[in-house]
Amino acid sequence: MKLSQFRFDLPLNLIAQHPTKKREDARLMVVHRSTGQIENKHFRDIMDYFDDKDVFVVNNTKVFPARMYGRKEKTGAKIEVFLLRELNKPNRLWDVIVDPARKIRVGNKLYFGENDELIAEVIDNTTSRGRTIRFLWDGTDEEFRNMLEFLGETPLPKYIKRKPEAEDKERYQTVYAKHEGAVAAPTAGLHFSIELIKRLEIKGIRFAEVTLHTGLGTFRPIEVEDLSKHKMDAEYYKIDDLSCKVVNKAIEGKHRICSVGTTTMRAIESSYTADKLLKPSEGWTNIFIHPPYQFNIADSLVTNLHLPKTSLLIMVCAFAGYDLAMEAYRKAIKDKYRFFSYGDAMLVI
Repeated sequence: MKLSQFRFDLPLNLIAQHPTKKREDARLMVVHRSTGQIENKHFRDIMDYFDDKDVFVVNNTKVFPARMYGRKEKTGAKIEVFLLRELNKPNRLWDVIVDPARKIRVGNKLYFGENDELIAEVIDNTTSRGRTIRFLWDGTDEEFRNMLEFLGETPLPKYIKRKPEAEDKERYQTVYAKHEGAVAAPTAGLHFSIELIKRLEIKGIRFAEVTLHTGLGTFRPIEVEDLSKHKMDAEYYKIDDLSCKVVNKAIEGKHRICSVGTTTMRAIESSYTADKLLKPSEGWTNIFIHPPYQFNIADSLVTNLHLPKTSLLIMVCAFAGYDLAMEAYRKAIKDKYRFFSYGDAMLVI
């Protein structure tokens, strides 16, 4: 398939700028693959589609405050520094993106905080905007983390046209977030409140956790028309033995497995056996799922509404079927669903 087949016109006023008042109050479009039926519901209604012993697989990655603002030495020019990943803990080496990049060269020092609480030195160019920086810090690792937390801000995507507010610290994070390392929230999971999870568990539904640290590569524009030539950035994932036992018991009992989010789907599709069971593993995955694709573990998917021509939309089309998914998106626009990170959800079953 070609990239141009995943184009659609999205009115900008449908891009959600704030989350709904309560997590499960978001709308939910339910797409039935077997019949082509599309229903308009609310996220709390997701309970009606699952039964005792079904399993939700969720991504327990935790977003860290990855966006920082520093000043360049001598000139004092304001520089945005977006932390991507820690490369070396003892030496405090980080992979970052800087903006504007043309001003930042190897050897430059950057100062963060009103009183220069943190200083970093640029030690390498990785891409046109990418740099490797070393934080100059003598304190403990815990103090360093606390300083990043103090100076960094919630990394809301650029299409949210406002400054992060206090509520974003909580709302741009799933209620089950545990392992820090993501620079973007696994947004399908944002609709689950603690109360909704409890109600699902009372119904007999199990939860299995995997970890995939979402990087910016997930959102990088695809620049090739031939999808088979697109390369995804590698992202770290981990699937433990306990989660595999929960999922595999459900598969063997012919119960439903629901992947909460495209990041969860990428993790579980990176680690399965010849018998189509989930297997424990840890490492880096750059799997790019596009039509046609045979899914191996999950038979249902919760996901948000995505940008045109993105790897996320392309995966949804692979799962739901291209024609049905694009019809659902046309209906979502017509019915004024809210799009992207703080937007509404879709359940494909």
